[in-house]
Amino acid sequence: MANSKSAIKRIEVAQRNKERNASQESRMKSSINKAITAITAKDEKSAEILKNTIKVVDTVATKGIIHKNKANRIKSRLTKKLNKTAE
Repeated sequence: MANSKSAIKRIEVAQRNKERNASQESRMKSSINKAITAITAKDEKSAEILKNTIKVVDTVATKGIIHKNKANRIKSRLTKKLNKTAE
């Protein structure tokens, strides 16, 4: 248990940030799953959904919730899936 006023405040701030980051990460994962579903179903709007997913992934990476290399890896894999189904 924290003893000082500043330590108590740091715990509160860390909890607030944890909740905010969790919601952003959940938003990203939902968007990724939506894109994968659209790509595998060969939906005509899958390119547009992928574009929105890439925006979400970039936003999460910019905020430091995930590493930029992970974001690039996610985007690359999704783009490869889309291009493979387009063949």
